Amino acid sequence: MSLHATNIDKPIDPITPNTLPDASHDDIAKGLSAIVDHSADSPNVTHHIHTPIQSLINSHWVKSLIPGIEKLAVDYHCGNYVIVRGTTEPFFETMPLYARLGMHLLFYGREQVMLLGTKRVDQLLREQSIKQGQIYDSPKSAASILSFVETYSIQTDELLEPDISKYKNFNEFFSRKLRPDARPIQNEHDKDVIVSAADCRLTVFISVDVAKTFWVKGQNFNVPNLLNLPPTSPRIEPFKNASLAIFRLAPADYHRFHSPIDCEVGDIEHVDGHFYTVNPQAINEPGFDVLTANTRSILYLKHIPTGQLVAYVAIGALLVGSIQWTGGKEKGTILKRGDELGYFAYGGSTIVIVFPKEVVEFDDDLVSNSQKPIETLVKVGYSIGKVTPPL
Repeated sequence: MSLHATNIDKPIDPITPNTLPDASHDDIAKGLSAIVDHSADSPNVTHHIHTPIQSLINSHWVKSLIPGIEKLAVDYHCGNYVIVRGTTEPFFETMPLYARLGMHLLFYGREQVMLLGTKRVDQLLREQSIKQGQIYDSPKSAASILSFVETYSIQTDELLEPDISKYKNFNEFFSRKLRPDARPIQNEHDKDVIVSAADCRLTVFISVDVAKTFWVKGQNFNVPNLLNLPPTSPRIEPFKNASLAIFRLAPADYHRFHSPIDCEVGDIEHVDGHFYTVNPQAINEPGFDVLTANTRSILYLKHIPTGQLVAYVAIGALLVGSIQWTGGKEKGTILKRGDELGYFAYGGSTIVIVFPKEVVEFDDDLVSNSQKPIETLVKVGYSIGKVTPPL
């Protein structure tokens, strides 16, 4: 991954092209389908869905599919700035090709343009997401693991099974487990500490209104829509004036997710939806709904120290095959902070945790970064806040 340092006080430019004058929507749709198909044949992940945007200048096969695509690499901000926890210097995280293509289709003409004669963008993204999951379930896909490890500098020494030849397919590696000691719980003996649910890029907000000011620009983003509940539902009452933590998992991340609190497992609800990319440029796009439109699975957890309900929303995304619950599938199960709840099959994904107002006070550095706004790179078990003292 190419990382480029920048000054944190420099405005983060979300500029995206309004058009690719040399390419039609059909060209882009065909290109996305072709790179997914190519992932079944090529073991090198940087030669298909993970082609870095900067590499498009020299990628003749991609340019032959999508005329003008190399302009993205030259002229536009095709990635995101992220700051590592405990540092003051952010880095630039490049965007893989599939995310850029998905966003271009969504932002420019999603409601107006019919693709390939009969399909809409929403249908195309769903089909490609399902297809990618099937490709990476195939034993043949195990040949891509080494390239993936090398491309993203994945630390195999922290894996429960460090021998990558033992994984039967790519998705089995993608949902890999870590050694029990690989993600220690920070301040484990302090029962007031709330910890990160995932290896991720994190933003936190004391209220939905603050989240919409700095980060989530979807016009329909609110807690009832996120939880798929009518505004008058009694289940919404505990989440009035709720605080939010948004955990974005990039493709390179460890993709099992964990409990941030000591809790009792409650109900689960699955909500069918779309497969939009969860890249920040999509989340930050004015009027574009991602978090409340995508396929998602909602798990309610009873926070044992306060007795309050917390909503844990696992959200699928472009090329994500599935959301699987493991430790969180049996109602009444008691979990400790850091215990596994589930995992995502292939793709970058997001978890949104909705805390009742009186439950959490987020750590100052995370609040400050989120209001810049910039994501903070954290790992499972890192402190993200403390239980708010009782009034």
